[in-house]
Amino acid sequence: MKEKKKLQAGLVKRLMAYVRPYRAYVAGAVIFSILYVVFTLAGPVLYGEAIDAMPGIGQVDFSTVFVMVGAFAGSVLVCFASQKLLNNCVNSLCYKLVRDLRRDAFEQLTAVPAKYIDSHAQGDVMTRIVNDVDVITDGLLQGAAQLFTGVMTILATLVVMFVVNYIIALVVVVLTPLSLFVAAVITKRTFKLFQKQVRVQGELVAHAKEMLGGQKTVILFNEEEYSEKKFEGINARLNEIGWRAQYASALTNPSTRFVNAIITAFVGVLGCVFCILSEGGTLALGAVSLSAFSVGKLSVFLNYANQYTKPFNEISNVVTQLQNSFASAARVFEVIDEPGERLEGERHIAVCRGDIEIEHAFFSYSPEKSLIEDLNVSVRAGSKIAIVGPTGCGKTTLINLLMRFYDLDRGRITVDGIDIRDIPLDEYRKLFGMVLQESFLSGETVAYNIAYGAEEATRAQIEEAAKAAYCDFFIRNLEHGYDTVLTGNVNISQGERQLLCIARVMLVDPPMLILDEATSNIDTMTEMRIQKAFRKIMRGRTSFIVAHRLSTILDADLILVMNNGSVIEQGTHAALMEKRGFYYNLYNSQFAGAESAK
Repeated sequence: MKEKKKLQAGLVKRLMAYVRPYRAYVAGAVIFSILYVVFTLAGPVLYGEAIDAMPGIGQVDFSTVFVMVGAFAGSVLVCFASQKLLNNCVNSLCYKLVRDLRRDAFEQLTAVPAKYIDSHAQGDVMTRIVNDVDVITDGLLQGAAQLFTGVMTILATLVVMFVVNYIIALVVVVLTPLSLFVAAVITKRTFKLFQKQVRVQGELVAHAKEMLGGQKTVILFNEEEYSEKKFEGINARLNEIGWRAQYASALTNPSTRFVNAIITAFVGVLGCVFCILSEGGTLALGAVSLSAFSVGKLSVFLNYANQYTKPFNEISNVVTQLQNSFASAARVFEVIDEPGERLEGERHIAVCRGDIEIEHAFFSYSPEKSLIEDLNVSVRAGSKIAIVGPTGCGKTTLINLLMRFYDLDRGRITVDGIDIRDIPLDEYRKLFGMVLQESFLSGETVAYNIAYGAEEATRAQIEEAAKAAYCDFFIRNLEHGYDTVLTGNVNISQGERQLLCIARVMLVDPPMLILDEATSNIDTMTEMRIQKAFRKIMRGRTSFIVAHRLSTILDADLILVMNNGSVIEQGTHAALMEKRGFYYNLYNSQFAGAESAK
C-alpha cells in the first residue's frame, strides 16, 4: 500500500510539472470554481428568505419575495456563466496537456534504441500514446476540477450549516463518514483492475495490428480461425476484467447516494422537530439556546445537507477515474522515461576514408544466449565486403552493430581508427547509406520519400537519383508523377518500393554503404541494372552487402562467412572456393538446389 501511494504521489508530481506552464488556466479554473460554489450556495439562502417572507395567507411581504426571487435568478445566471468558463479553462488545459504528453512520448520513441522497439509490441506502444494519454486527462484533470469544486462545496456548506444550526450540522458531520466508508470499501481494489484492463487493451491492439499487417499470410495459410479465436480470447479477458472494473466502480455512486439519502431524511425529520419546538421564538435545550428554526431555514438546511453530501458522490466517482488515470499515467511515463541513445561524442570525422576494424567483439541479445563471441574483422577503405551464411548466423546482427542500433557488450568497432562510441551518433550514422530488405515509405509524395534525409535536394537531383536507380520510368507513369502521394490507393509493387529506397540512398551519396538483401524483391532483369548502378555508387566507398544469393557477390573484395555468430572463413570468392570449406559447400548447395528445382 505504501509503495502504491508513493507511486501515485510521484505520478501526480510529474503531471503537475506538465500543468505548471499553464498556470493561467489553473488560476482561472480556481476563480470560476469559487464563484460557482459561492453563488450555488447563495441560492438556497435567497429562496429560504422568500419562504419566510410568506408566513401565511395575507401576511406575504411581496417586496422581499420579489427581491429574493430576482437575486436568486441572478445567482443562477452567475452559476451558469462561471461553470461554462470553468469548463473552458479545464478543457483547454486538458487539450494542451494531451498535446505535450503525446509530443514527449513520440519524441522519446524516436530517441530510444532499437532494442526497445524490438522488445515491445507496436500496438501496445500505440495504445499508450493514443488511448492512455486521453485517460490521464479525462481522469486526473477533469477529476481534479470536480474534486476541488466538491471540497469547496463541502467546506462552505459546513460553515453555513453550523451558523444556522450547529446541532443538526454536527449530526450531518457525524453521519457523513458512513458514506466515505462505503466508497472506500468498494473502490479499494479498482486500481489493480484498471491496470489489468489497460494492459489487456494494449495486447488486443497489438494482436489486431499484427493480423492486419500480415493479413495476406494469415489468409494464405488458412489461419483466419486461429486469429479469430486468439482475438476472441483476448477480447473475452478484456470483457471480464473491464466488466469487473466497471461493476466495482459503478457500485460506488448508488451506494453512497443511498447512505446520503438516509442522512438527508434524518436531517429533515430532526429539522421538523426543531421547527415545531421553536414555535417562532428561540429554542431552549437545557442550557443551550438556539435561534428560531423556521420553515425557510429548514428548507435551506435540507438543501445544504443535500449539497454537502452530493460532492461525496462525485468524489467517489473521481476516485475511480483517478485509479484508472494512475494506471495509464504509469504506462505513458514508462515510454517517456525509457533511456534514449547516447548521442554525444567528442571525436569527429571531417573526411571519412572508410577503414573499419572490429576488435574482440562480444554481443548477445539476451544474457542467456550468446551470439557473437570474439569477432575480429579488418576492412580496408573502399572495399566491397559481402557477409554470407545460414539464417541466424549473425549477419544482420553485425549490421546492427555497425550502425550502432545495438552496442557491443565487449570489444570495440573503429572507423578510421576512432571508436564509433566516441563519435556523435547523428554524425556517425550520416556516414552510412542503408537499403534494407523491408522498404519503408511514408504516406507522402514520391519526391518526398526519395529526398527523405536530404530535404534540401532539388527536384532535378531527385529525378537524377531516380534515373540512377531505374525507377524514373514507373514514377512518371503514376497519376501525378513525382507528386503522387503514396497512400493505399496507389498500387506500386514491393520491388518498385525497394527501388525508391535505393534512389533515396543514391541521392544522399554517403561515404559508406550497407545493403541488406537490397535486391531481394526485384526481378532478375531489374536486378542486373541495379547491380550496375550499385557498382557505380560503390566505387571508392566501403560497402557491406548481406546476401543470400551468392551469385550477386562474386566480385566482392572480401567475403565474410559467418556461422553461429563468428566469422569462420574470409577471403575472395576464388580463394574460398579453393579452400573447399564451409563457403564452398554453401555455394554448391545453392546452385545444386537451383538445378534440382528445375
